[in-house]
Amino acid sequence: MSDAVKISTFNSHPAVQVRRESPLTLTYHNQGRPEASERSGVTLRERPFCGHLILRGGAIVLDQALRDVLGIGLPGQPLGLVTHESGEISAQWLSPDEWLLIVPEGSEFEVENRLRAALGDAHFAITNASGGQTLLELRGEKVRELLMKSVVYDVHPDNFPVGKGVTTVFAKTTAILRRPDNDCWELVVRRSFADYLWRWLLDAGEEYDIGIIP
Repeated sequence: MSDAVKISTFNSHPAVQVRRESPLTLTYHNQGRPEASERSGVTLRERPFCGHLILRGGAIVLDQALRDVLGIGLPGQPLGLVTHESGEISAQWLSPDEWLLIVPEGSEFEVENRLRAALGDAHFAITNASGGQTLLELRGEKVRELLMKSVVYDVHPDNFPVGKGVTTVFAKTTAILRRPDNDCWELVVRRSFADYLWRWLLDAGEEYDIGIIP
């Protein structure tokens, strides 16, 4: 009997071209997208095809691998969020041994392989959750007021400064709420809840003339 071990692997990046669709494609078709204007106190934009990688393992080895591969380290504190100077890469603390890494569209497979090579024999896990989540970006002078109607977490600047991210109850579902800079709030939403949360935001933001940025 051969000593060789045969392992079947699932190819998540087949050569066949499959049309990608945002989790909100049907919503856009059925509901339309109100255009942003000068009156818009809140603007909403989806960034649907970013790479979402869940990292688990020891903070020290993961931090070094991220620095070597992407030039960004892990957050130094619980509930921390760090963003690369390019604005296209971020790492967020989710739990004591779990982080969410968001990378530019189409780069997640390469980044995962480079991280695996850098981590070598370390004890770790990397899960590609890109197809199961989407990222919503909120801007405008009325964003905090909209959030106060929607989320149970205290979003006052004293409690929610730039560089913080939390998993919390948003409307009647769960979402990750993040604040990467002074002018922007982000929501990381599970695909199955994207339509519901989008409709909620449009309804809650109607009094602020919420508008969509393509």
